[in-house]
Amino acid sequence: MDTITLDGREVEFAPGATVMETALRYHIEIPRLCYHPELRPSGGCRLCLVEVEGRPNPVPSCGLVCQPGMVIHTQSDALRVMRRDIIDLFISEHPLNCVTCDKSGACDLQRYAYAYGISATTFDFEVARTQFQDDNPFFVRDHQYCILCGKCVRVCDEVVGLNAIDYAGRGFDSHIATPFDGLMIDSSCVFCGSCVQVCPTAALLPKSRLGQGREWELTRKRTICGYCGVGCGIEFALKDERIVYAQGYADAPVNGEFLCVKGRSGWDFISSPDRLTRPLVRKDLAYKLGLSDEPWELPPSSPLRSRSSDAFIEVGWETALDITATALAQIITDHGPDAVGGLASARCTNEENYLFQKFMRAGVGTNNVDHCARLCHASTVTGLGMAFGSGAMTNTIRGLRDADCILITGSNTAESHPVISYEVVRAVKKGASLIVIDPRRVPMVDHATLWLQPTPGTDIYVFLAMMHLILREGWADQAFIKERTEGFAAFAKGLEEYTPEVAALHSGVPAEEIERAARLYALGQRTSIFGDEHREDQAEGQAAARGRSAILYAMGITQRTNGTDLVLSLANLSMLCGQIGKDGTGVNPLRGQANVQGACDVAALPNVLPGYQPMTNDSARLAVAARWGLDALPAKAGLTVVEMTHAAEAGKVRAMYIMGENPMLSDPNIGHVEVALRSLDFLVVQDIFLSETAQLAHVVLPAAASLEKDGTFTNTERRVQLLQPVLDAPGQALPDWQIIAELAERLDAKLGRPQGVVRWRFPSTAAIMEELAQVTPIYGGLRHARLAGAGLTWPCPAEDHPGTPVLHTERFSRGLAKFHGVEAQAPAEQPDTEYPLILSTGRILYHYHTGTMTRRSAGLDWREPRGYAEINEVDAAAANIRDGGPVVIRSRRGQVRTQARVSNRVQPGVVFLSFHWKEAPANLLTQDYALDPLAKIPEYKVSAVRVENPSQRKG
Repeated sequence: MDTITLDGREVEFAPGATVMETALRYHIEIPRLCYHPELRPSGGCRLCLVEVEGRPNPVPSCGLVCQPGMVIHTQSDALRVMRRDIIDLFISEHPLNCVTCDKSGACDLQRYAYAYGISATTFDFEVARTQFQDDNPFFVRDHQYCILCGKCVRVCDEVVGLNAIDYAGRGFDSHIATPFDGLMIDSSCVFCGSCVQVCPTAALLPKSRLGQGREWELTRKRTICGYCGVGCGIEFALKDERIVYAQGYADAPVNGEFLCVKGRSGWDFISSPDRLTRPLVRKDLAYKLGLSDEPWELPPSSPLRSRSSDAFIEVGWETALDITATALAQIITDHGPDAVGGLASARCTNEENYLFQKFMRAGVGTNNVDHCARLCHASTVTGLGMAFGSGAMTNTIRGLRDADCILITGSNTAESHPVISYEVVRAVKKGASLIVIDPRRVPMVDHATLWLQPTPGTDIYVFLAMMHLILREGWADQAFIKERTEGFAAFAKGLEEYTPEVAALHSGVPAEEIERAARLYALGQRTSIFGDEHREDQAEGQAAARGRSAILYAMGITQRTNGTDLVLSLANLSMLCGQIGKDGTGVNPLRGQANVQGACDVAALPNVLPGYQPMTNDSARLAVAARWGLDALPAKAGLTVVEMTHAAEAGKVRAMYIMGENPMLSDPNIGHVEVALRSLDFLVVQDIFLSETAQLAHVVLPAAASLEKDGTFTNTERRVQLLQPVLDAPGQALPDWQIIAELAERLDAKLGRPQGVVRWRFPSTAAIMEELAQVTPIYGGLRHARLAGAGLTWPCPAEDHPGTPVLHTERFSRGLAKFHGVEAQAPAEQPDTEYPLILSTGRILYHYHTGTMTRRSAGLDWREPRGYAEINEVDAAAANIRDGGPVVIRSRRGQVRTQARVSNRVQPGVVFLSFHWKEAPANLLTQDYALDPLAKIPEYKVSAVRVENPSQRKG
């Protein structure tokens, strides 16, 4: 590396690095107000001026690119005078009420005024900006403190990609504004708070922060976000054991300082009065057991329509656990262990999910254990496992910045995984091409080079036609195919019939757009500011001309009856172009919940042991059994989530233990789910709230939330990170792992087993991880002591292994990657004259999963308080439905009534409905009779429906 001289010290600099970046790397402090390491240099504040020998005037260091041999002085008498004058100018229109200011102790302007000895301005003092805007529950805008550094404007543009705010006015009237100085809610703002994070003064503050004390009065604790699978690090500021506000921090390995609205502001559910604080027993069971003198029957009304919290009595832990263990033991004795089913949870830690599946296998004696991954990414685990030998995201989140082309399909990234969308925005801002393949106009389309809009259920034709074109045009990476794959010939033969013209006929996507997408992806072509693709004039198909392309996908791909085939198609596409095994490439499924990756890893699945070891592998099964103190474990694969529902209705499953799941909202065809749960002899639910599912339970056990316990989460990029408790759990609520251990010991006793043969009690979650690592090869080197800070990515097979950020760099997990022939298949349910529209379900930005947590967050509920359906204006007009008016959506399973949003985000013939709302539960409409034949995942993305105006009566 070349060198420069900084303050008499010779230092190396990275190519393209600025003087500011190099100085900070060597801990040389240069004053700065408008600089931020994640934003482009602005040079507006002029505080970072430095002297360069050979140049007549000082230069802003934030934008000065290092050149070999430069001699730079960051401190001098002249620079100190300049900086003092600049600060003097800033405070000439900035109130110096630091004694009462909430930002005191964390204000950069205050820090520099102190450093340069400025207690009052030498100029005439006048506050030019006096507007105070308090128009939302997330943050306030107090313009008197604004120094017009522009960091808020730049972060909204360069990171979030929304441009919700910008400079307005001129001269002394200059200020930061939304369009026409309107309300924030009327702008494109998503309330992520990134502007608040980077603000150097008190101009932007979290509303929860106001009047809560100065910075030095607050304590700070860091943990991992409990919402989606991105795994953001969050720092919580607390006072008197209450959360005051949350923020990102620079060292957070996934997100740095930036969060989404849920991570930054959706934590207040934790103190909801609805939290479960004591174990509950349903009144009919309590009466039967003599715990209550009041006879009672479970009402027939659905918990979706009425809340039955008065259906329970509070009991102590000993009573609740004894009732549960007795009921499970009786059912095991009378009907066998396979009459019990268990649902683990993607919202619980690795340690808890490990202990739960151990309880089901070694305690109950069945492989009937599953969790919500069955309903979201089972196709990923199956499909990528078949193609690569590992069913997980191949690359890193931050590596997306290095991509030349990004293909997003079946993922509403900006709403479901916002922080990952920030990385995509960064890449696009640097010139990367972005291809979005989605039936709905999702927010990422605003940044796309190319948007392909297939009819729901027909995207398989687009993928097959892209690969047909790549082979036909010579864009395939033949060297990669020859050296690192197998099965190519049969795969290529199967593509012959899928021409772009055929794909256009089936999908509605023009053939020329399919061809452009194929070229962009295959060659990793970047997009210039003029909109044309670079490298177009180079020798296409040559490896030397090939950029780096990455695929991002989510449940628009996987929640389908041909989900495995779709995942295999994306794997085929990456192998065909050699776009895997390198930074900025890969096949990257975006996992939906905080620990859904980890729950899969530790075998909360019915067909594998920890680390995806097949149950049919005799040596692996015996090794795990021996480590658990047993002679054997059941070898037959257990039931999946949907299969358990069918088995419960049929009387084959008689009891269920559900930890942190809410199938009464999340599972397909929930009318059928309710019938099945009511059919059980015994249902025990362990959760933080009395969910719709818990309202049907015989026993409810109060659990601690993720902010109240330790352990580990594994994020979507396979990064295992430590949680730290931020608050104490309310009342008698306990961490899930402690509840499982207590229950397991009691069940062993009820079944007459010797105590202590199978270890259930652990002194800490670190001790559970010790055992987990011994039976989970991909976690073999993980210990809590190694995970402090950035964590580690699996596979990490030994304690001296550094982890594996990028998979398949030299060898695939299965040796050679395998191409699989795929045929296009139509969705299981097609529109007809009675149900002429297609319903697709999904998430929205301000809510998460079944809404159990986010609907109890005041700010999130303010922003999106009720459900709605998106309907194209053509379909709305045909049914006489107005924007904002009521609409009834009917399918062959049921009907829901909600609010209509007439929008061109969906194409004619398509309706979109999120599944967060118990008042309008989308999964009353979805079907559970047709499953992916391999992954056994139901189809959430295509259901036949019709829409009606409820105010109109037929006849």
